[in-house]
Amino acid sequence: MVCNADTVISNVVAKWPGSVHDSRIFRASEIYQCLSQGEFSGVLLGDRGYGCQPFLLTPFTDPQEAQQAYNHAHARARVEMTFGLLKACFHFLHKLRVNPVRACDITVACAVLHNVACLRKERAPRVPPAMDWDNPAIFPDDDSGRLLRDQYVLNYFSWYVCFQFR
Repeated sequence: MVCNADTVISNVVAKWPGSVHDSRIFRASEIYQCLSQGEFSGVLLGDRGYGCQPFLLTPFTDPQEAQQAYNHAHARARVEMTFGLLKACFHFLHKLRVNPVRACDITVACAVLHNVACLRKERAPRVPPAMDWDNPAIFPDDDSGRLLRDQYVLNYFSWYVCFQFR
């Protein structure tokens, strides 16, 4: 899934079995191809299971002060928050007991209903904050992705350290 910081879902790929790693699905997606070839501009956020790319920023593993502020903002905006909202709203998504084709249809239908609720400003269910959604990485970071992430920290999160200690 791809969503914005308001948890509105803009893209769903629901055709892979649950055992396939998220980053493998992403690398096979049309969005990945367009971003990696420069056809789309923008930056996505992914968990530690993804390799850091210029178009896909991941959290720091052992963050220092400004990096901790980046990680905190990163965690609040990631798609996993949307997964949590979907599963809190549609409890049956925790354990679907239907054939895979039907499960894909149900997942997409839930995403559409979730977007309708978001656009109508319906009250979202509370999601437990202690959920750990990170997967272990299977693809390495890209050097230019790490440099871009460092630039974001320098430009947008270094003030946090200065402000915090004054």
